[in-house]
Amino acid sequence: MIGATAIALGVLATVLFASWLVRRFRGGRSGEQRESWDRHREAQERDPPVEIGDVRTVAIEEFTTHHSGERQAVCKVEGFVVFVEDLPGGLAETDVIRAKILSFNRGHTSATATFVDRD
Repeated sequence: MIGATAIALGVLATVLFASWLVRRFRGGRSGEQRESWDRHREAQERDPPVEIGDVRTVAIEEFTTHHSGERQAVCKVEGFVVFVEDLPGGLAETDVIRAKILSFNRGHTSATATFVDRD
């Protein structure tokens, strides 16, 4: 009796583990999560289109709050995300600004820049 119970529990555990593995590696993510992961992986494989010290003209796509509490503009250069800090008041989404690239994140998948002026 104990042997049959142990076998049944072993089979159940194996099925649950196999099911988890299949979902994990074959698309257990939603379509939106999968697209985000694919974009992240592609960003890691390409060189950034900006260099530290570059001053670029960019449009503000949206605003976000940095974990420090500072408001930042989210901009893109050839699809590459640039977070612009030290923003003056009165800016809105779609405004065009100039920003100086200061640094990259650890994976070089985004950059931090500082506001230079309005374009």
